[in-house]
Amino acid sequence: MGLFDKIRAEFIDIVEWIDDSRHTLVWRFPRYQNEIKNGAQLIVRPGQMAVFVSQGQLADVFEPGQYQLTTANLPVLSTLKGWKYGFNSPFKAEVYFVSTRPVTDLKWGVPNPIMLRDPEFGPIRIRAFGTYTLKAVEPKALLKEIVGTNGEVSTDEVTELMRSIIVEAFSDMLGKAQIAALDLASKYRELAAELRLQVIERIDDEYGLDCPQLFIVNISLPEEVEKALDTRTKMSMLGDLDRFQQFQMGEAMTMAAANQAGGGAAEGLGLGIGLAMANRMAPGMSGPGMAGGVAGATPSQSVPPPPPTAAPWHVAVNGQTLGPYSIQQIMSGVSRSEVTPETLVWTAGMPAWLPAGQVPQLASIFALTPPAVPPPAP
Repeated sequence: MGLFDKIRAEFIDIVEWIDDSRHTLVWRFPRYQNEIKNGAQLIVRPGQMAVFVSQGQLADVFEPGQYQLTTANLPVLSTLKGWKYGFNSPFKAEVYFVSTRPVTDLKWGVPNPIMLRDPEFGPIRIRAFGTYTLKAVEPKALLKEIVGTNGEVSTDEVTELMRSIIVEAFSDMLGKAQIAALDLASKYRELAAELRLQVIERIDDEYGLDCPQLFIVNISLPEEVEKALDTRTKMSMLGDLDRFQQFQMGEAMTMAAANQAGGGAAEGLGLGIGLAMANRMAPGMSGPGMAGGVAGATPSQSVPPPPPTAAPWHVAVNGQTLGPYSIQQIMSGVSRSEVTPETLVWTAGMPAWLPAGQVPQLASIFALTPPAVPPPAP
């Protein structure tokens, strides 16, 4: 290689950026010690813009197209360099390419719950997340505020800033809107549109960025609040609290029946639930057509008074006192083998707890109850 060939090799004839990344915002042309030749070709592809920087000062900006670098299309750089009558020698300048294509599928989310005052639930905590797109629209502002002296800037270096701006704007917007928590799901599109406008207002002039799209994917309540809402929904479906309690006791009885290997604890649980169910259902047994009422009786007809009630009974199971129960409920427990002759009972007038088989009022009940079925012969 001759001397003139070596000199020509140090001059740059073509300035371009072949972008092979979808997440690069700014890329600096690697000039190193080379100089840009007078009349060199500048190629700016669609979705790009080129910015010339001379000694730390922003100069000319080029949109997509092909240019021959001369004094005519480098007016700002010519002024900075003092080229009053043009130039014929190579020059040094930094060239930054800025991608103006939208970067999609970027995510934002609330790192810590947002405290709000809900008109129905009171103070609650809200979490939210979504997606957005990012686009560079003002290269000079982007170079000045974010790039600095970096040779390359990717979206990863900007997303943290964008998430902070979005979360701050979302918190302000949600606090001013004062929308009930149960109504948020119906306003995702409206809230996302308002949030996008607030974000653009904070990033367009200062950072030279735009947010073409912003979506709210989900706004959620804390787990304990969601569980309370599920319980409230069950109660609304059942109608009233009494039915809900009966529903809960029915579920507990089903679980106890399924746990046949529970031993004494399972037997005690079955006794308590069975007698409690009988105790709750007993008042409803006195309506017309049932025991304690007269079928077809009307309020204007004379009805004989109810018979006197016997003293209530208490049952000791696993060291706990259950009751009070009527004699009919005790008989029901005996028929289900929940009350045995060895079960300790007590009622008013007894000096101490005694096994049910030793109490005269209850001994006759066990005499009428058939014994347990013997196990099959081996």
